[in-house]
Amino acid sequence: MLRQASRLLSRSVAAGTSKSATARGFSTEVPSTIDSTFVESWKKVAPNMDPPQTPSSFMKPRPSTASSIPTKLTVNFVLPYASELSGKEVDMVIIPATTGQMGVLPGHVPTIAELKPGIMSVHEGTDVNKYFVSSGFAFLHANSVADIIAVEAVPLENIDPSQVQKGLAEFTQKLAAASTDLEKAEAQIGVEVHSAMNAALTG
Repeated sequence: MLRQASRLLSRSVAAGTSKSATARGFSTEVPSTIDSTFVESWKKVAPNMDPPQTPSSFMKPRPSTASSIPTKLTVNFVLPYASELSGKEVDMVIIPATTGQMGVLPGHVPTIAELKPGIMSVHEGTDVNKYFVSSGFAFLHANSVADIIAVEAVPLENIDPSQVQKGLAEFTQKLAAASTDLEKAEAQIGVEVHSAMNAALTG
């Protein structure tokens, strides 16, 4: 019975889709109800069962895009244990994405970027605040809001160069002496992070 219902639903939905495909395109308004064609087809083959919920039932309308580009970028910078910046309006943020340094200005195209160990700089007028971030993600929205989530972050001026050099030497030695894949992976991560910190301090 289920196979028969599935076949009938597929035919009905396919027929309805072919008729309305040209009239239903992408838009900023996402319907929050179940497709009426699907509901009608379901009732024909299973009148005593409620139609299942589809992904579109849980979707909300997309936020509208501003008609003009804002003059400021709103930044939320969050760590697992603290909120460094909340609703901070700045001119620009430069983040260490895995694809390279990424400058983010107001009106930036919506993007999700993975972060690598490196410097994140926050530009507000002539003031520039720099943080060293270990990893994380940046979510850039169409309304000029940037949500940046990092696993670890510390102001660059709080990093002790001597400790960085010491850590880099220790992890380099561990990498050379590693005998298992796990030891090599842990040592490699340590080398990469400390190398990035060293480059941030000397650059």
